[in-house]
Amino acid sequence: MLRGAPPAVQTTTTTCGGQMQAILKTLFVGALLAIGTSAVLADSPASDPAIGAWKLNLAKSKFSPGPAPKSQTRTYVESAQGVTLTIKNTAADGKESTLTVTFKDDGKPHPVTGNPDFDSVTVKHVDAGTTHGTQMKAGVIVSTSVRSVSKDGKTLTFAQKGTRANGVAFDDLSVYDRQ
Repeated sequence: MLRGAPPAVQTTTTTCGGQMQAILKTLFVGALLAIGTSAVLADSPASDPAIGAWKLNLAKSKFSPGPAPKSQTRTYVESAQGVTLTIKNTAADGKESTLTVTFKDDGKPHPVTGNPDFDSVTVKHVDAGTTHGTQMKAGVIVSTSVRSVSKDGKTLTFAQKGTRANGVAFDDLSVYDRQ
């Protein structure tokens, strides 16, 4: 009996060893997939560097003719529908407003809510950190904009020039800090 172990013991030993090999193979394949996936993601184009929350830096911004808002935050969120931008603004007189737009980088107009100056926007990426925008009211271009994110990703600059709904021309430079 000692020469050969009973078949049940051999089967158990073989099964345990086989299970261990299967587990190790699974872990190895999983590790390879994880490394491969991260390498592919590292080589794929980065998402919009503006994604996240930004707070207006009034000291670095210029509003012509003014007045400057008391405060403003911009939040960019990526989804299957595109990028949703929400701007929460507190005007110089204390009045609060919220602008919302979901857009794609397709050069087509996308509806905007919460802004009396324009009702749609088109966006086109120029490079990884820069977009050009066109704001329209009833299909007529009323302003243009350039949004850029600094190379270090800490500063967003939004330059916009045009005419407000009240007929007043403006030329604003808004500088935001990442939150």
